Amino acid sequence: MAGNTEEYDLIIVGGGPAGATAALYAHRRGIKTLLLDKSRFPRDKVCGDALSGKTVSILHELDLLDQVRQLPGAQIRTVVFGSPDHTHARIPLDRYHHQDQLTGKALPMEGVVVRREVFDHFLFAQARQVVARCVEGFAVRELLFSEGRVCGVRGQRDEGGEELEFEGRLVLGCDGFNSVVARRTGLYTHDPRHGIVALRCYYEGVTDLKDQIELHFVDQVLPGYFWIFPMEEGRINVGIGMLHDDLRRRRVDLRQALQQVISQPPFASRFAGARPLEEARGWNLPVGSKHRPNHGPGFLLLGDAAGLIDPFTGEGIGNALYSSRLAVDTAAEALAAGDFGAAFLRRYDQRLWATLGPELGVSTRLQRLGRWRPLLNLVVRKAATDARVGDLVCAMIANAVPKSRLTNPLFYLRLLLG
Repeated sequence: MAGNTEEYDLIIVGGGPAGATAALYAHRRGIKTLLLDKSRFPRDKVCGDALSGKTVSILHELDLLDQVRQLPGAQIRTVVFGSPDHTHARIPLDRYHHQDQLTGKALPMEGVVVRREVFDHFLFAQARQVVARCVEGFAVRELLFSEGRVCGVRGQRDEGGEELEFEGRLVLGCDGFNSVVARRTGLYTHDPRHGIVALRCYYEGVTDLKDQIELHFVDQVLPGYFWIFPMEEGRINVGIGMLHDDLRRRRVDLRQALQQVISQPPFASRFAGARPLEEARGWNLPVGSKHRPNHGPGFLLLGDAAGLIDPFTGEGIGNALYSSRLAVDTAAEALAAGDFGAAFLRRYDQRLWATLGPELGVSTRLQRLGRWRPLLNLVVRKAATDARVGDLVCAMIANAVPKSRLTNPLFYLRLLLG
């Protein structure tokens, strides 16, 4: 190796939410950390931009929630679910506190929509202040290995720039869907049965949108959905997504599907005076309907690199932040024990799936149920007309009652009989 190779306890590849959060938790543990990202912040990241209850809980634990509330964005107090037959159920979020299973805190239910360009830049800036070194514009090309264990990274600073090597006792792959760490360790697989393709476009001038996010199950992309999320200064995040396997099999063009949805009732009137602010942009979401390998000798995979996106909602930031907290817990233990073997690091996988696995399993079953148009119509109609059902949906969002009730056939039988 190069004689001037720098050494760290922890190398984090990727400065998005998973990587930045891992850096912040590592700082609390006194871990000497290097943070690398191929981009320079601020930079856009195609996303729905919504921050869920899990994300809010982690931000609260990191003492960052008040600052995030001050970022340009929108506060969310209601979730609107739309059925294929265009029934709308409005679910207020103030009925329950969010019971966070990882932090153990109960916080008022709230949602925030902040553009990823803004949110990621904020979080990255917090991390940059506390790590031993941060290098932006650094593309990791290769991993360094010693006796079969990952022990560092090699890459290039800016296009055609200086080549550098960094040694680390543990490497965290927080570098997203096309993770270099996952690829170079042989863990990357693209499985269209366990991936979502989504399209986002920012608009202005969409009407009838205040403090709610809207999820509409539309025929064009079942079991996917069409969303409308408010942002700052009248901007709107509009998007559509569906399972990659279904998209390919049905030969769906998402751009055409999006235009069909917004040009037909009941959305046409709301988009009559709307103007797109960009070309619609797509991205891939590896979902947690499959338990992917996420660790090996000298490395862990976090967030999208580990395929942790919710199969039903498509939300990934909260699960990514959960993985950051659990990964740093494991890193601290590995550093104390001086053991970075796959067997020791397996505790990360065990904790991660003990925490997220049950919910991901429920979401996978809900995704399958979402193919049944009559069932979606039934549930949304009942939530719209029966306060008890709406209250139950809110309780499930808050983790006050198990989401698994939604996959119990008796739940739907009671709705039919109710």
